[in-house]
Amino acid sequence: MPLLRHRLNRPVLLAVTAIALPYAIFGQAADRRSGRMLVESYTIDAEINPKAQTLAANVQVRATPMEDNQSTATFELNNALGLARVVDGENRQIPVSRSQQEPTLKLSFPYTMSKGKPVTLNFTYDGKFTGQEESPIYGIKLISLQEASSFLLYPARWFPVLDYSVGRFTADMKISVPAGYRVVGSGTMTEEKQAERTVFKFQYTKAGFPGSIAIVQGEAQPVSANGITTRFYLRSKKAMAQAYGEEIAKAIVYFTSIFGNPPQTNLNVVETEEGAPNGYSAPGILFLNPKAIGDAVAQNLVANQVSRQWWGNMVSAITRNHLWIDNGLARYSEILYKEQADGPGAAESSMKDMYVEALTVDNPPLIQSARLEDYSPEYWAATAGKGAAVIHMLRWVVGDENFKTILGKVVQQFAYKSIHTEDFRKVAEAVSGQDLRSFFIQWIESSGAPEFRLEYTVFRTKTGFRIMGKVNQDLDTFRMPVDIRIETEGNPEEKRIEVVGTSSEFVIETFGKPKTITIDPLGRVLRFSDQMRVAVAIRKGEQFQEIGEFTDALKEYQKALEVSRNSSLAHYRVGDLFFTQNNYQSAANELREALGGDLEPKWTEVWSRIRLGQIFDISGQRDRAVNEYKLALRTKDNTYRALEEAGKYSQNPYERKRSNN
Repeated sequence: MPLLRHRLNRPVLLAVTAIALPYAIFGQAADRRSGRMLVESYTIDAEINPKAQTLAANVQVRATPMEDNQSTATFELNNALGLARVVDGENRQIPVSRSQQEPTLKLSFPYTMSKGKPVTLNFTYDGKFTGQEESPIYGIKLISLQEASSFLLYPARWFPVLDYSVGRFTADMKISVPAGYRVVGSGTMTEEKQAERTVFKFQYTKAGFPGSIAIVQGEAQPVSANGITTRFYLRSKKAMAQAYGEEIAKAIVYFTSIFGNPPQTNLNVVETEEGAPNGYSAPGILFLNPKAIGDAVAQNLVANQVSRQWWGNMVSAITRNHLWIDNGLARYSEILYKEQADGPGAAESSMKDMYVEALTVDNPPLIQSARLEDYSPEYWAATAGKGAAVIHMLRWVVGDENFKTILGKVVQQFAYKSIHTEDFRKVAEAVSGQDLRSFFIQWIESSGAPEFRLEYTVFRTKTGFRIMGKVNQDLDTFRMPVDIRIETEGNPEEKRIEVVGTSSEFVIETFGKPKTITIDPLGRVLRFSDQMRVAVAIRKGEQFQEIGEFTDALKEYQKALEVSRNSSLAHYRVGDLFFTQNNYQSAANELREALGGDLEPKWTEVWSRIRLGQIFDISGQRDRAVNEYKLALRTKDNTYRALEEAGKYSQNPYERKRSNN
């Protein structure tokens, strides 16, 4: 249960940090010998044997000290790799201390280095990967050496990493593998066949993140569409190559029209294995989990991973505090792609989910994202979910045409470079002609979201009607334009007002008599409402339930029910939780409540029926179970393959899974 570990460790880690921080500051003031290094290039010479599951490497790193009189540097290297030695460019041994809890190497130089003067370091190491090793990102498989197919992703730290995920570098890689294997990597490739081995060389000359490779057998499946050829290295999902090749080509063409030319048009796609990230994008390569590939094209997965050829590879955050730019734009690319493929209305549910995800994390502000654990639910909710929500609001504030121009300008100005939030803001201001400082302060540097409360009075005038009103909310620093829709006896009217601080007064003139007044009718602003509080509490509960923290999950579902006793989704989730715990009577009670609720979303009806049928099967009431399955089939709702499940159990009784406890 990897997410459980993240949650339990965080308070302890924060407490330790809080205690240690004053001493760290004092130490730096008194002793300037330690500091950052800026990575420039890697020369990697590695011999990999998938059958033996071994890796042996010699890696040369060229890096530049960022401070004068510096005598230490910290790298990251996978703990499954045994470090033989580290020497500098003059072959002087560099003492190394190693953490067993974190994949870190602390180098203590026997001399001081000068700021801005590059140094060369040579690391020699080897190791074996059987699949039992602990990953640098707990619970996520980032490296696998298997006879059929292997992959080594950059986050696995299979080579010494400096300034993880933000330090851009060039690379020359020489990967030796047994005859019969091929290596897929980033950059210009040459191949040299030897007696029993084949050596693949890759040269990547533009600063980026080219440190991910795959080792495969057999030839690629090429798929050509729209003038683009995508090469697939699939095993269990070979039948999906054509469909994915066509979708990837569509995505590349579309994103090129907005972002500009990609770093590489023709991509390689490698199938990883269960436990690996759903998708990982390296320069010129997409690594996809077989479960995520599925039996139908995952449009959001394609959009997200293809867009990362621009966001994260071509343009990347200057530090981890600015990762909302990479992850937010990749997440929002899903919305953009869905809009152009299926129309503006098709993306509405995705946008709602994006806002719900964003509100599941209250702290820290996006500008402090470095505090979040890599790949944790909070990390994705903040940097991807809230990052995308901020980008969506920016689009509304500056307008569609300016928005797309901004994205193209950012890529143009920061191609193969690192970007700071201030850089992004300045491009947006230059294109839109607006002062966006308050927008970025509110959504990037601050935490929290408003909850609008509307007060108004309507007066008749000689020419129509006057609405005098006030918008109240709790954030002192809040400032943002907000739309108001007035439904009248004639055509509806929309006005935009500026909401500033905790109370903002407005006056609106209308010709027709106002019937109802709605603030932010299209839900453009990331904000709380009763409906949103229910959705956020349920999503938090789902996150807890996914990792087996049932007590915390139940608390979140109950929060949702406190706001809306009629929420079918909240009742269904409670019922499903009780079902998981074998508390069948309580589960049945909640599922009945779900059927008597608002039936939002619609699928809660069919799945409540199926769950009730399963409960009756378990308790030996087959006739009642079959009746529930028939009622499920009558809904004709096949969400999450519900009809297939109902049909299966209407023929054969559901049997409770055996517990391992």
